[in-house]
Formats: sequence, C-alpha cells, structure tokens
Amino acid sequence: MQVILLERMANLGSLGDVVKVKGGFARNYLIPQGKAKRATPENIAEFEKRRGELEKAQAEALAKAQERAGKLDGLMVQVTQKAGVDGKLFGSVTNVDISEALKAQGFDVPKAAIRMPQGPIKQVGDHPIKIALHADVVVTVTVSVLGEQ
Repeated sequence: MQVILLERMANLGSLGDVVKVKGGFARNYLIPQGKAKRATPENIAEFEKRRGELEKAQAEALAKAQERAGKLDGLMVQVTQKAGVDGKLFGSVTNVDISEALKAQGFDVPKAAIRMPQGPIKQVGDHPIKIALHADVVVTVTVSVLGEQ
C-alpha cells in the first residue's frame, strides 16, 4: 500500500514522501496515528495545499525536542531494585521503571521513547540508555541501578 507521510519517521522517510508499506502497518498504525494518509490523487493534492503548515508544525516539534534534549542529555537517573550479593537483580529494570524515575525527577518521557537494545537491565551498576525524543533527536541518559538487600 502506498501512503504519504505526514511527518518524518525513522527508517521510513520524511515529510511528504510517498512510500510503499505493508497494508496492515498502514491500516493499523500509520493512518490511525495520523502519521500518514493513503496516496490517492485527492490526498496528494490536499497534502500539497497543507504542506507549509505541516512543515512548520514539524519544525516546532523538532525545536521542542531539541530543547528537552538539552535538559536530559547526560542526566543520571537512580533506580533501586532488590539484588543478590553478586550484584544480580531479582527481576530487572525496564523502560517503565526508567520512565517512572524520570517522571519523579520532573521529565515526562514516554516508555516507548526509551531504547534498550540489550533488553532489560539485570545487573547493578551504571548503564547508558538512549532516549529518542524525535526521529532526529536522541540523547543518552545514565541509569544507575542500586541494589538493596
């Protein structure tokens, strides 16, 4: 299915690109979230009329994300979990735990924005975590996992 992207998306394209995606991805995610429209001649014409306001809104979102990134970059977040004597956690630290710890410090970061490529943290110590605030803005936050007996 061909769709017109209404915002920049990592690994897919930028604003105004007509891309071919799987039907289910378009119907279940892109179109309901307002990130894309079907690439029909009517929708392409409508997009060209609205292109200026969409570019302006995207520039504002990028500026807001860069401002938040300036506050978050290099931040240290502490999470306390029960741990054994060897430093292994009885459980794990997930993106939900990190999101709640950031919220406690006054930063509202959705759990979907927290990137943990190695999966949940299962060891006591400092771990660098990437947070994607925008498709073009990624910051690194250090999560310090403390063990309690």
